[in-house]
Amino acid sequence: MPRASAGPAGRAWLLRLVIAFGFAQGAVSMARPAVSYRALSLGADERAVGVIAGVYALLPLFAAVPLGRRTDHGRCAPLLPFGVVLISGGCALSGTAGSLAAMAAWSGVMGLGHLCFVIGAQSIVARQSAPDEQDRNFGHFTIGASLGQLVGPIAAGALIGADMGRTSALALLVSAAVGAVSLASLWRIEHVRPARSVESAERVPVLGILRARGVPGGIFVSLAVLSATDILTAYLPVVGEHRGIAPATVGLLLSLRAASTIACRLVMTPMIRLLGRTALLTGTCLLGGLLCAGMALPVPLWGLALMFAALGFCLGAGQPLSMTTVVQAAPEGARSTALALRLTGNRLGQVAAPASAGLIAGVAGVAAPFVMLGGLLFLAATLAVRSPRP
Repeated sequence: MPRASAGPAGRAWLLRLVIAFGFAQGAVSMARPAVSYRALSLGADERAVGVIAGVYALLPLFAAVPLGRRTDHGRCAPLLPFGVVLISGGCALSGTAGSLAAMAAWSGVMGLGHLCFVIGAQSIVARQSAPDEQDRNFGHFTIGASLGQLVGPIAAGALIGADMGRTSALALLVSAAVGAVSLASLWRIEHVRPARSVESAERVPVLGILRARGVPGGIFVSLAVLSATDILTAYLPVVGEHRGIAPATVGLLLSLRAASTIACRLVMTPMIRLLGRTALLTGTCLLGGLLCAGMALPVPLWGLALMFAALGFCLGAGQPLSMTTVVQAAPEGARSTALALRLTGNRLGQVAAPASAGLIAGVAGVAAPFVMLGGLLFLAATLAVRSPRP
C-alpha cells in the first residue's frame, strides 16, 4: 500500500475528500428526515416509515461486494461523482414523488449513490494512508460524515413547517442541490496507483475474507453503530410527533448528536493512546447501549438533549475504528472488498433494523425501537472486547 505524504500538502487530498463527503452526507442527512415527514404527509404509519427507511439500504445490500471487487482491481475515484449523481437524483425525485411506493424506490436510489461514494472514498483513504496513519485519517474522514449529519437535520428542520407535504418536498429538492456541490472537491483526489498484480485479490474468496480474525467483529460493531444512528435519524421525527416536539427541535437534537460525534473523532487519537483500541470500542458501545435504551423513558426535552449529546460522543468511535480494524485484518489485495463487506453489513442492518423497529413500534409503541438498539450495542460491546489487537 503506498504511503501518503505526512505533510499538510500531502494530505490535501484528505481535506478535499472530507469536504466532498460533508456535502454528500449533508444531502443524505437532510433528506432522510425529510423523507419520513413527506411519507407521514402521504398517510404513512410507523410501519411504512420503517419500510421506506429499509429500502434505502436494499439496493446497496446487493451491490456492495461487486463494487468492492471492482475497486480492488482498479481506480476508486470514478465511484465518487457517480455516487453524487445518484444521491442528488434520488433526493430530487423523492421530493416530487406522489406515492409511498415511488418514495421507497427513489430512497433506494439515494442509498445506492451513498454506497458508491462511501466505497470509493474509504478505499482511497485505505490505499493512500500508511498503517500508522489509518486511525487518524479514517477519523478525519468520518468527520465529513459528522459535519453533514450536523448541518443536514438543522436545515431540514428549518425548512419543514406546518404544511408538511409541501415543505418536506422543498427540503428534498434543496438536499439534491447540496449533494451536487460535492462535485467541486473531487478533482485529482486519487494518487496514481503503482502497477501491481491483482491476481491475489481475485483469489481471495468472500468467505476467506470473513474468516480473517477481526473482520467479523469489525463488521458487526459497524452494523450496530450505524443502525443506532440510522434509526435515531428515521424515528426521532415519529417520536417527536407523538411527544409534541417540533420538527425544528428534532433537527437540533439530531445535529447535537452529530456535533458530539465530531468532538469524539477530533480527540480519538489521544483517547486510543490513553485507553487502547479495545477498551475504547467496548466502553463506547456499552454506554451507547445504555443511552439508547434510556430514550424509551419519557424524559423531558432537556434530558433528551443531554442524552443525545452523550450518545453522539459514544457513537463517534465505532465507525472509524471498525474501518481500521477491517482494513488491517483483511488479506492484502482484498481490502476494498473487505470494506465493501463491512458496508454490506451496514446496509443489512439498515434494512433489518428499521423494519424490525417498525414492527416493534407498531406493537409496543414508538419508543420501543430504542430498547432494541440498546441490546444491539451491548452485543457489539461483547464482540469488541474479544477483537484482536490490529
